[in-house]
Amino acid sequence: MTEKSFKPKDILERLQKACIDNATGSSSYETYEEERSSALSNLLLSKMLPDWVVGNRYGSQYWNFIKSKFPSYKERRNFIHNEFTPIFDYIEKSGIYPISESFEELLKVCNSPNLEIVWRKCIERRIHDPEGAITSARTLLESTCIYILEMLNEIPDKTGDLQRLYKQLAKSMNLAPDMYHEQVFKQILSGCGTVVDGLAGLRNKLGDAHGQETKQAKPSKRHAELAVNLSGTLCSFLISTYEEKYRNKS
Repeated sequence: MTEKSFKPKDILERLQKACIDNATGSSSYETYEEERSSALSNLLLSKMLPDWVVGNRYGSQYWNFIKSKFPSYKERRNFIHNEFTPIFDYIEKSGIYPISESFEELLKVCNSPNLEIVWRKCIERRIHDPEGAITSARTLLESTCIYILEMLNEIPDKTGDLQRLYKQLAKSMNLAPDMYHEQVFKQILSGCGTVVDGLAGLRNKLGDAHGQETKQAKPSKRHAELAVNLSGTLCSFLISTYEEKYRNKS
C-alpha cells in the first residue's frame, strides 16, 4: 500500500475527492471525517478551508448540508470545485517549501500555540505582506529561543536584544562556536549566529516593527521568503536539537 503524502496540496486533493465522493453517494462518512481531520491538522490549510468543511464535523452532517443545498450531483461537484479552487491557486502560486512541512511536524511535538501562531503569520504574510513576514520571521526566532530556554528551566533574556538572547541559548545548549575544536562545526555554528544577526538587522531595516522613512526601500517577496526560510530552518535545528538531547533531561 502506498504511504499517504502529507504535503498540503496532496491533503487538499484527498479532501476534495472525499467531499465529492460523499456528495455523490460513492464514499463512506468515515473517509470524509478522516480527510477533514487531516486537513484541519495542517497549519496552512486549517485557516483556508471553507466554512462548511469546518462546520460539518461528521460525514452525516456534511451529507445533510450538501444534499439540501444542491439537488443534483453536477451542482454539488461544481460547488465543491469552486470552493476549493482558490485554495489550490494559493498553494500553487505561493509555493510550499520543504521547511514548511518539516517545521510544522516539529511544532506538533512542541505543542506550543504561540510558536504555531507566529509560524502561521510567517507563511500567510510571505507573499502579500513582505514587511510583516520579515518581522514575523524575527519574532519566530525570538519566540523559539524563549520557548527552549523556559523548557530548560532557565530565565530568558527579555530585553529585546535577539543576539544576546540567542547567545544565551547557544551557551545553554552547547551550540556556541568556541565550544568546538573542529573547524567545520565552528563554521556552521558561526553561520547560525550570522543568520541571527542578519534577521535582527533585516527586521530593523525592512520590517514593519518600527516607523519607516519616506524613501525607505521596500522589501519584495524574495526578501520575505529568505527571512522566513532562514528563520524556519534555524528554529527547526534548535527545536530538533532540544528534542534529541534535552527533552528527557530538563
